[in-house]
Amino acid sequence: MVEVADDTTGGRSMYLLGGRRVMVSDLLSAGLIEPGTKLQFKRARIGATFDATVTEEGRIRLEPSGKEFRSPSRAAMVAAGMRAVDGWRAWVVVGQEKLLDAVRQELLDQAINAEAAKAHQESEDQRRQAVHERLRQARVRADENKPEKISVRELLGFWGAKDRGDQVSQIEADLANHGLVTSPGFRAVTLDTFVELRTPPEDTTAEAAPEEDIPAGEDDEGDSDLDVRLTLGNLTELDGVESVSPNSTLEEAITKMILSDVSQLAVLNGPRNLRGAITWRSIAEARHRKPDAALADAVDSSAQALPYDRDLFEVLPVLQEHKFVFVLDQKQAISGVVTTTDVARYYGELSTPFVQLGELDLTLRWILDRVFDLPTIQPFCTRKIDSFDQLTFGDYQKILGSKELWPKIGWPLDRAVFVGHLDEIRLIRNKVMHFHPDPASPEAVDKLRRFNKMLHRYRELL
Repeated sequence: MVEVADDTTGGRSMYLLGGRRVMVSDLLSAGLIEPGTKLQFKRARIGATFDATVTEEGRIRLEPSGKEFRSPSRAAMVAAGMRAVDGWRAWVVVGQEKLLDAVRQELLDQAINAEAAKAHQESEDQRRQAVHERLRQARVRADENKPEKISVRELLGFWGAKDRGDQVSQIEADLANHGLVTSPGFRAVTLDTFVELRTPPEDTTAEAAPEEDIPAGEDDEGDSDLDVRLTLGNLTELDGVESVSPNSTLEEAITKMILSDVSQLAVLNGPRNLRGAITWRSIAEARHRKPDAALADAVDSSAQALPYDRDLFEVLPVLQEHKFVFVLDQKQAISGVVTTTDVARYYGELSTPFVQLGELDLTLRWILDRVFDLPTIQPFCTRKIDSFDQLTFGDYQKILGSKELWPKIGWPLDRAVFVGHLDEIRLIRNKVMHFHPDPASPEAVDKLRRFNKMLHRYRELL
């Protein structure tokens, strides 16, 4: 959360970045706007102007209705009857003649400058400053319509993250505070997919929406951010597909399938116009019907193309029937393909750590049950246990880390090294059991396998 620090020179509170979205109330507390500040939202295209006032509580009161909202976006949506709008880049601060977004950027700069002025900077402060500067540069490029293009993996690296785990909310908050979004959305694609750091589209909704039709539950910034779905984009790189045109020959299609080692080709009449697919099955059926079949005879017109952010579970019936589905990128171009093999591989990657951890858990319990009795290990547990099945990973570490109990196992292994490795396994376990959306890394899975292999080898000595 945002922390408050004293600013003795300015007499006002300074704010440190802390991983949540900036609110209008933060601008008030920092003295960048005052209660009673007037805001205007002009839609030049339709010649409409909407007025609002900032309240003492940091809410936006619409005029003349008097309705109040914490979120600038929600306030703009209701005022203009729009289904979606970035309120930070819609409302102008009257008197300052600048966007509310520009005031937010001042707050971020103010926070970073306050941190940089500290005599003794901590590493966390330095990391926050680096992230702020990196996103500020990305915002400049986005405003110039020259968006930075980087992989999701590199983007996560700004925050020192290797996957989309616990830091996702902070990453989204920092992006939003700098007025940035990723295109395509970084949650819904693979780690190696390239995304652009852009500003949200401005006033893209031409038709007004009745207030009752505007999505509810978005009054607080970030309240609608929870998104833990597995999408089509999580299973394929959005970097194009092998294809042929409707005028190609069947021989060309066969050659491309052989050389690219794929089982299907998209038949495209332009990047967004899917005419169908060519598969080994459709080729066999066409030539069975007609030995001199042309490509048009082998086109499977039932092939589908779906958006990259479509929920995978919704698509499973389509995959079960057709064995594959083409994937549309954020520009509605055919940019990927997901097959049943991809789904099986992905779920295999997700399930393997669970299986390895389950095996490790059962083996450790078997070993402790074989060597000790419950009264012996009870003092090392934080609660009363009635069975070895009630032991937790923390219990394993305390029992096996005991200088008193370790010799009784009789293994020719170093206790400190063993327990240290067990702690690394604990960290992997915590990540897996918290259902992070990205599979455990190959290195983590190998570590689990090696540990299990060692346990099986040495349990034979008991």
